[in-house]
Amino acid sequence: MMTTAPQIAQSPAGEAPFSVEMIGVSKWYGHFQVLNSIDFGVRRGEKIVVCGPSGSGKSTMIRCVNRLEVHQQGEIRVNGTLLTDNVRVIDRVRQDVGMVFQNFNLYPHLTVLENCVLAPRWVKGVPRKEAEERAMGYLERVRIPDQAGKYPSQLSGGQQQRAAIARSLCMNPEIMLFDEPTSALDPELVREVLDTMVELASDGMTMVCVTHEMGFARQVADRVVFMDRGRIVESASPGEFFGNPKEERTRNFLSQILH
Repeated sequence: MMTTAPQIAQSPAGEAPFSVEMIGVSKWYGHFQVLNSIDFGVRRGEKIVVCGPSGSGKSTMIRCVNRLEVHQQGEIRVNGTLLTDNVRVIDRVRQDVGMVFQNFNLYPHLTVLENCVLAPRWVKGVPRKEAEERAMGYLERVRIPDQAGKYPSQLSGGQQQRAAIARSLCMNPEIMLFDEPTSALDPELVREVLDTMVELASDGMTMVCVTHEMGFARQVADRVVFMDRGRIVESASPGEFFGNPKEERTRNFLSQILH
């Protein structure tokens, strides 16, 4: 039997407050309910991996955090700010939340460097020289500074995804969302992107990652969340999640994905 116990609890004294809170969040596409009363919290500095079968609502859930998807019921708070339809509120939240997509979403007519400096310059008003210095720092960080003058079409898939990560980091976000960042990559390119994400996690970045890369979940996650049919079925530490899953649906999923 599926359980849907709320994942949000009051922070004990001394613990970091929540960066993201979802309370009773539901969403429909027409008559189809894709999210069903989601209760979910992410503490500052926490690394969470979200997994589950296709169509379970994983990507929709994280896309609601920065209003790329609009929920119809419940509340979402990002760093204490209640997410509403107000454009200023959405813009403020998006400045705190970076996102890396499955298909990179780089502007094809701009170089890698130009992709990285665009948002800091036009959204935050960062002077060009400072924006370019920041961008080169992050391109160094993801180990592709030599690709700064190239266009996305001249890069491998792994390099494009690392450029997309650098672009998000150039906004100095407090929270990073990853929506299946390796699913569009050839298998031999997956490792270089995961290595970059592991380094980010080691720096204490708050991260929520939708992925089926269970090795990454074991290595990096503070908590693994399993979703099915628009609900959170189980949430546990990696040791508990992989070693002693409580729900039969979780056990069935792991038996398929791990073998």
